[in-house]
Amino acid sequence: MIKKPQPIPRGPSEHNVRDQIVEAAAEYFSRYGYEKTTVSDLAKEIGFSKAYIYKFFATKQAIGEVICSNTLSAILNAINKGMVDAPTASERFRRMFKAAVAESSNLFFQDRKLYDIASSAASEQWQSTVNYQIEIKKIILQIILEGRDTGEFERKTPIDETVNAIYLVMQPYTNPLLLQHNLNLAEQAPMILSSLILRSLAP
Repeated sequence: MIKKPQPIPRGPSEHNVRDQIVEAAAEYFSRYGYEKTTVSDLAKEIGFSKAYIYKFFATKQAIGEVICSNTLSAILNAINKGMVDAPTASERFRRMFKAAVAESSNLFFQDRKLYDIASSAASEQWQSTVNYQIEIKKIILQIILEGRDTGEFERKTPIDETVNAIYLVMQPYTNPLLLQHNLNLAEQAPMILSSLILRSLAP
């Protein structure tokens, strides 16, 4: 049985109530799955009325978006942390790719409760996943610009083409819909593919 939310004090901030709904929803989804859960199911289980939940979230997807966004933010944080103090653009790229795959594997597949939501988000292109894709491309762009400035990387290929090509190479190991089919390669793929990509970027 899911732990019931604590009674809401008079005049709570909307932020606190939203957080309370999201926390309870994440726990409920973890037990019964995102796809099989309705807002009515959720309202009944956590002790709020359906109308009250709709006051804060227009749809079930809106709740899932928050959970997914939090998860993807954790991955981005891990990536940025992993790149700290990298001495070169090449090393920064290696660390970025490794951290992205490792954290994605951990969050999506060791913590299975997130996979149902992540799968829906990726297949339906929720805004949270679109934003994540944009942020990953920004990180790749920054690394490429750094490498070109220091002379590590070639400068002839259009930079948007370079960024998009690298992003596509990473997709089988960072997109939850694809990663589930490549888990057996998730540990070695970043090292092998990073070396291949960096050779292609050499002047």
